[in-house]
Amino acid sequence: MNLATSTTLKHDIANSALAAEGKKRITLKAGGAEIALCASNPLSTQDDTAAALVHEYGISVFARNGVDREGYYSHINAALDIAPHQVFDDGCDLVNTLHTTRTELLSNITGGCEETTTGVIRLQQMAKDGALTFPMIAVNDTDTKHMFDNRYGTGQSTIDAIFRATNQLLGGKIFVVAGFGYCGKGVAERARGMGADVIITEIDPTKALDAMMQGYRVMPMLEAAKVGDIFVTVTGNRTVLSAEHFSVMKDGSILANAGHFDIEIDVAWLEENAKKNSRIRHQTDEYVLANGHRLLVIAEGRLVNLGAAEGHPAVVMDMSFADQALTSQVEEHGRNHRYSDRNSGRIPQLLEAR
Repeated sequence: MNLATSTTLKHDIANSALAAEGKKRITLKAGGAEIALCASNPLSTQDDTAAALVHEYGISVFARNGVDREGYYSHINAALDIAPHQVFDDGCDLVNTLHTTRTELLSNITGGCEETTTGVIRLQQMAKDGALTFPMIAVNDTDTKHMFDNRYGTGQSTIDAIFRATNQLLGGKIFVVAGFGYCGKGVAERARGMGADVIITEIDPTKALDAMMQGYRVMPMLEAAKVGDIFVTVTGNRTVLSAEHFSVMKDGSILANAGHFDIEIDVAWLEENAKKNSRIRHQTDEYVLANGHRLLVIAEGRLVNLGAAEGHPAVVMDMSFADQALTSQVEEHGRNHRYSDRNSGRIPQLLEAR
């Protein structure tokens, strides 16, 4: 079986136990798969980790930190050149590429899985439109993924990234979290635990009510923008922070995105309409607006816990990657039990419980 997998490289050998066991403990390779690995984000690759995967584990890796858009997609296409039978995706870029520019490979693919909330949203739209041509397992929807990786992993690693980039004290700061899904809950809990006054903005009324019942202030983003000190977007949506919000923010406001893609903060508007002072601190750019107020954007508006820190702790990712590995069993399960109708589903609970 050939397997093309798009995931975050920095997590793959972060676990010291895995590194000590060496090649025998790389689960999919040990199971006999030929693997090609590419990055899920232009800033997510740790080059030393990528090199170790090649030299110590014999895995083909196509990734480099800081690569541009053209290079990012050339790496995806290089990974797909092995003509995979399964794809393990992280954000749906692999699946999207297969259905747009690499359609000659579709007949070879039996299925795969998606790791992220944003990727699952994209898959669901493809399935709704009748465009998805092979079954995909929504790993993100399994309890052992979103209850731990999304909440505790994203919560801790996002705060870690803000600390590394800004060296700010959270105590007493007004901390605005856009989105109150599992990731947003994790970020809000960690910020409140550090003494911040946390405000939630959320377009889903049920989730907004949940936030209020947990003791958070809840308000529209335009109101929160006037009072916040630190803003974290974690919605999977686009243009959550835009010009109308920037214009009313305090001088020195800090902006970070913990959603998968760099579309939640309108950095393009800032590039065109504000004076940019690049890299005033680690992975932090300063934008000076016409009114003189400075906005600090971390990791170019990309996924902050990967762009400015090291991502989730390995112990959390071990569980998520185990879920991904289980999807290879789901393929066999589906072959024997007529699994799925070219849609995105979740791992059967009996397999997940293992």
